[in-house]
Amino acid sequence: MPRQVISTPDAPVYPTYSQAVKVDNTIYVAGTTGVDVTTGTFAGPTIQDQARQALRNCQAILRAAGAELSDVVMVHTLLMRPEDADGLTEVFNEFFPDVRPPRCVSKIGVDRPGLLVSIAMVAVTD
Repeated sequence: MPRQVISTPDAPVYPTYSQAVKVDNTIYVAGTTGVDVTTGTFAGPTIQDQARQALRNCQAILRAAGAELSDVVMVHTLLMRPEDADGLTEVFNEFFPDVRPPRCVSKIGVDRPGLLVSIAMVAVTD
């Protein structure tokens, strides 16, 4: 199956990998951080600030691929601090109020100053 690289200026661009790849009707969104593209900095100092922005960035990537958050079937979240899990869940409940996709949470293995969360996801469209 052919692969389509998805890219949008509405989410952070990473020079070493694609924002997403679409294969048939499946979209694989790369780990996306809470960087605000208008400022180039993290959206804020809290897990809620960065998780909201990371999910907005994922949403922009999905839209560029012709999908929405409602099409998400799996989420992998990386947290810098395990104690931020409750704040992360609070934000996920805002973005996924009805059908919550399966999710796994791991600890971030790289130490980047200010980075609290990275979110990757898989979506499937009809």
